[in-house]
Amino acid sequence: MGLAVTWLLVVILVLGMAWQLGNAMVKATNMAHLRYESTLLADEVTEQVDTRFEALARLNDQLEPGAGSDAIRSTLQSNAALMAWFEGVVVADASGQIIADWPEVEGREGLDTSELEYFRILRGSQRPYVSEPFVGRASGIPMVLISVPRINENGDFAGFVGGVVSLYSGGLFDRLARVRLGEDGYAGVATASGKILYHPNRDLIMSEVPDEAFNPWLGLALDGWEGQAVAPLLDGEMSFQSYGQVWPANWIVGLYLPNEQAQQPLSGFLQRLWWLGFALTLLMLPLLWWLLRRMLSPLKHLARQIGEVGRGERDRVKLGTKMQELQHVAGTFNRVEDERQVLMANLQEREAFLDSVLNATPQGMFVANFDGEITYMNPSLLGMLDIQADVPMDAWLRQIHSGDLDGAMDMWKHSLKTGTDFVRQLRFERTDGETLWLDIHARVVMLSQGGHSLGLVGVVKDITERRELEAIQRWEAEHDPLTGLLNRRGFERRLDEAFADFQKTSTPSALLLFDLDHFKPINDEGGHALGDEMLRRIAQVVAWEVRRSDHVARQGGDEFGVLLPSCTLSQARKIAEALRNSVGEISVVHEGKEYSVTLSIGITTFHEDDSGTDDAVARADAGSYAAKDKGRDGVVIKLHDEQVADSLPYVD
Repeated sequence: MGLAVTWLLVVILVLGMAWQLGNAMVKATNMAHLRYESTLLADEVTEQVDTRFEALARLNDQLEPGAGSDAIRSTLQSNAALMAWFEGVVVADASGQIIADWPEVEGREGLDTSELEYFRILRGSQRPYVSEPFVGRASGIPMVLISVPRINENGDFAGFVGGVVSLYSGGLFDRLARVRLGEDGYAGVATASGKILYHPNRDLIMSEVPDEAFNPWLGLALDGWEGQAVAPLLDGEMSFQSYGQVWPANWIVGLYLPNEQAQQPLSGFLQRLWWLGFALTLLMLPLLWWLLRRMLSPLKHLARQIGEVGRGERDRVKLGTKMQELQHVAGTFNRVEDERQVLMANLQEREAFLDSVLNATPQGMFVANFDGEITYMNPSLLGMLDIQADVPMDAWLRQIHSGDLDGAMDMWKHSLKTGTDFVRQLRFERTDGETLWLDIHARVVMLSQGGHSLGLVGVVKDITERRELEAIQRWEAEHDPLTGLLNRRGFERRLDEAFADFQKTSTPSALLLFDLDHFKPINDEGGHALGDEMLRRIAQVVAWEVRRSDHVARQGGDEFGVLLPSCTLSQARKIAEALRNSVGEISVVHEGKEYSVTLSIGITTFHEDDSGTDDAVARADAGSYAAKDKGRDGVVIKLHDEQVADSLPYVD
């Protein structure tokens, strides 16, 4: 079947080439024929026009200069043989008035032609001229006037002698009427101005030729061009065309042969050739089938043995054919199969070794293909994540913490695309509710030859305890162990952050600094345990009174600070008053004696002239000292100009 299809394709290709070459030959042959015919026809029409010019010139020679109408009419009657070429003959004087005609037509003698175009051209050029076509008044038949000028002895224009020629029966186009170009080919004549003079369809005579946009080659011919082209006919069908010029009359002769008609013999020949090729193909099919079956039987036998080797039913292939090519193929296959068996044995040993290593290692490990799909997880990783080996990847991916999943997936895709290592720490939520912190490091595996990637191999570590320890260490580094409030280090870091926001966005922040009034007696009389208890209670009350976004710190001893981000001065003043009142209600008892403390609070805000947080801390600290100087248990606001903006009354 393959050879049959190939044979058909060859036949089609040959027929296509034959069609192309045939078309070229048909075009060349028909163009040459049309060029020859158009030249002959143009010469024939030119001869007809010249003959009529000569006849009119001889008639003009017979007319006596200054002869009257009767004498001229008599001369015209004596040349009745001219009626074979003309429908009528007229003679005009120098003013353009018809002075005699033959045969006589009522109203023609005395007709004034001085305003007509052909008269003006004759008078100006004094050369023979063929007029534009017109319709005869009496006959209603399309005609042209062939005229020669009359010149007197002084060389002046003395009138003209003209012959009226019918476009239907004047003999001008008899040769064109006998032209045969198949069934649909034809010849035509038109004036250079674009009027049709001759066409097989008489209804088109005197009509305008198509415009240049429809047939540009016809437009060139009207301008004087002679040659051949392929262009549409009036009905839109493409045709071969050839144009010749009739120079004495300023006419164009055109020959037209439709493409379909020109190609008809070629189409018939190719159609017969196609059926012949198709018949030969059908006849050759059985022979081809038998020959191929006989030739390919050893190849089928080889293919069957190769399949048996692949299924493990035999070790080698053996052929009984004498074809050296197949024997060579069989030998090459046996050699490759021996090498493959050795490689498979080595590969199985390596796979067994690798499986043992992966299964025995306590480290979580996985393998992913280059599509990003994880294809293997060792038992340690499955146990770490508390998932089964048959769980789809999409299912356990949803157990990655929502805050880490998008970033991890973006990094994973980037590593697959660029071949870079995947390094990421993320949270994984086990099915038992425990959240693990995992450290994942995956590396792309590249082939030593070719540089192609096979996928990724990754190691997963459980770093939950380390992350928790780091979190505790970070918390302890910035918090007071007694009260749980921020220590000086943590408070200063948050002050720096708030001051940076103030410099960037002018976000207002207020700072409260205070220490405890009357705290020393508690430590001295009740001991440090009683003092620590008082500090813890004060820390709880202060943390309760401020907003969640505020930062409360014990900076050391009985010194406290409160940072109020995005807080106005009036709001800070209210919060300070609430702290003063709440802390004043706290008390501790030792050996029947009750102890309480008050607050001396200094308030300030950041200012654009501050060089750092130390300036604001100094103002708030100054406010706190000012409150102590005024008798303690009070609130003092210190602004940038170091003036006391407001002072609340002291409460004993």
